[in-house]
Amino acid sequence: MEILIFGFIMIFLLVYTNVIDKKKFIADNEKYFNMLREEDYTFLVYAKYGDDVDVDILYRRRITYAILGGCCFLVLFLNNLSILNICITLGVTYYIFKMPYSQLKSYYKKHLHDIDVMLPYYLKSLEILIQHYTVPVAIGKSLDDAPDIFKPGLRQLIEKVNAGDSSINPYMDFANLYPVRDSMRMMRLLYRLGIGSQERKHESLMMFSRTVSNLQNKAREIKYKERLNHMENQTMIMLVMTGGGVMVLVLIAMMGMFAM
Repeated sequence: MEILIFGFIMIFLLVYTNVIDKKKFIADNEKYFNMLREEDYTFLVYAKYGDDVDVDILYRRRITYAILGGCCFLVLFLNNLSILNICITLGVTYYIFKMPYSQLKSYYKKHLHDIDVMLPYYLKSLEILIQHYTVPVAIGKSLDDAPDIFKPGLRQLIEKVNAGDSSINPYMDFANLYPVRDSMRMMRLLYRLGIGSQERKHESLMMFSRTVSNLQNKAREIKYKERLNHMENQTMIMLVMTGGGVMVLVLIAMMGMFAM
């Protein structure tokens, strides 16, 4: 323990006195560290924190914490340096590095249900814009009013379309980012609506509108069932607590009678 505390102090002093310039070290080796960055890391950061956060700063912080954690364990094993202890140190470093990403992934998975409920309402607002604009333009105009969790995926979609990708891939990539009920089918309908002729636009838009309305009805049913289940759970808790309270009062009364 004394060695670990001493190691902490030494690392802090070296960083504080700029003997070890962690910012320069990370900047000099940034291209190597970026090889470890997960493909969906930027998307997950934006999905949780919004577009105002600096993804690079968060990523550098991950690297800093991982390196400092690895250094502390290395100091702990200095008196008994072996292959096993080096492997443990590397394992701990990797765990510290991966932990923030796992937390982002877990947060996103927990909110997939919310995404499933919100998507039909976003598509309904998009349907109104499509009546007056092309699909890519309508998506761009819907961005400001879209739910925050959709904005990273929508921006990626718009960027790919504006870069000249006229295939279905940008729409499918969006659906893969938000793998909820009917997201694939809705993105296919959007793509077909975007490439269809003006003569068939009304027909395609009617089909899109009917599908969105069906999804909205399902979302309302889900919300209603959740609200009903919540009320039933609250009622059950109240009944159990009331019954338990009555039982306690009865037991107290019986004990009082026996005591007499």
